[in-house]
Amino acid sequence: MSDATPRVSIVVPAYNEGDAILPYLSKVADAVKHPFELLVVVDSADDSTIPAVAAVTERDPRIRTVINTHGRGPAQAIRYGFDTARAETVVVTMADGSDDPRQIDELTELVERGVVVAAGSRYMAGGQQIGGPRFKRLLSRLAGRSLHLFAGIGTRDATNSFKAYNAQFVRTVTIQSRDGFEIGLELTAKARRARQPVAELPTIWLDRTEGVSNFQLRKWIPKYLRWYFFAFGKPLPLTEIERAALEGAKGSK
Repeated sequence: MSDATPRVSIVVPAYNEGDAILPYLSKVADAVKHPFELLVVVDSADDSTIPAVAAVTERDPRIRTVINTHGRGPAQAIRYGFDTARAETVVVTMADGSDDPRQIDELTELVERGVVVAAGSRYMAGGQQIGGPRFKRLLSRLAGRSLHLFAGIGTRDATNSFKAYNAQFVRTVTIQSRDGFEIGLELTAKARRARQPVAELPTIWLDRTEGVSNFQLRKWIPKYLRWYFFAFGKPLPLTEIERAALEGAKGSK
């Protein structure tokens, strides 16, 4: 690992990806021009992703595996990635190659220009989603478009995980999700409540060609709904966002 602070930390949650992760790591290394570190976050020391990434680390120390100690699941892995990241801009992207790594530099630059969340958007002009379950695509598009239209959330794709974040903003509002991939929606909703700037770039999302997705739609819909409705609340100072979200969660039980 280099002693120099990277310009962007790339967090990639992974679960037993094995060698299937290698093509995406190679694409990131070729595409990202800014100084970066890439953290592949796994839940346990016996995850099959570890030996595959270790071979890459020998050639490219910017890329390494870290073992999540916050608890199992993608949300905990992403939280751990944020806690481990050294850069002031953090990009979350998936191990399955569905996201376009050529856009990591552009998303990073948007955060450096002052936005707290920069989203890769499938639902703006120039964006596209290819593949994936039809019902999941429908719900995601409906949520993104309605939040943009009625809540003024700053992106048409608040549910997409492919986003860049201002690390200080995330440290202030905290991450309260503990289960699924709803962190992208949570942090975008919190940015809206704090009236912090959110921006988007068009992206083309491609369904994974190897392995099996760990997305569990039925289990995670209620968790997405919590943050969907949170986005419509009154403006709050940054320092009150975490408390308001906790109170909202208690009130919904």
